[in-house]
Amino acid sequence: MFSFFGVLDLIGVLWFASCWFAYTRFAKYKAKNTHCLASVLHRYRIDWMQQMLQREIRVADAALIANLERHVSFFASTTLLVLAGLVTALAATDKVQITLSLLPFSTSTSTQELELKFLVLISIFVYAFFTFTWSLRQFGFVSVLLGAAPIAGPGQNQAHLNRFAKYSAKVLDQAGHSYNYGLRSYYFALASLAWFIDARLMMAAVSLVVLILYIREFRSSSLKAMLSIDIEK
Repeated sequence: MFSFFGVLDLIGVLWFASCWFAYTRFAKYKAKNTHCLASVLHRYRIDWMQQMLQREIRVADAALIANLERHVSFFASTTLLVLAGLVTALAATDKVQITLSLLPFSTSTSTQELELKFLVLISIFVYAFFTFTWSLRQFGFVSVLLGAAPIAGPGQNQAHLNRFAKYSAKVLDQAGHSYNYGLRSYYFALASLAWFIDARLMMAAVSLVVLILYIREFRSSSLKAMLSIDIEK
């Protein structure tokens, strides 16, 4: 069935899928016992929800949620445009094949192989669209919780307030994670573009993406700045 699919391409696809899956699992596990963007932001989200409960007027909080939703909405709508472009390219693989043959260092690619590569890219962006829209829905849940949030005062149960802040922050955290997964899909999709030239180039690009993601999530200057704020509190 996939006789047109070379051994090098198969290794490349396995490397691509393994790196994506392995890094996702690694980042999730590492965040539990190491400082990273996800763990630090989780603490700040809890602080945010606790501070929100102290305010009677929550216009600023609602504006912040709306701003986060706009970022996610931008990527969700952009993903649809990318999908439309990929489907159009899939319908004109013969022209794409001619263009690719003119590129230096590109390996010869059959029409069937090219179509499969486009289908892989389409699958990645379909996944990205689902993660972005789920993130949007979760930010909507946070808006509902914001409207239902009690106001801290002498008559309120402190345990209930703490629980409300904790789990509101958790919903906000999950929305942020879904947004992060969608962005990560873009990173790996860009790396997979190198597959149209050569599978070995794609494997190198995927390795570079994993390195960039690790540095940004675990070694970035933004993380160090947020940790410094937390230490000084």
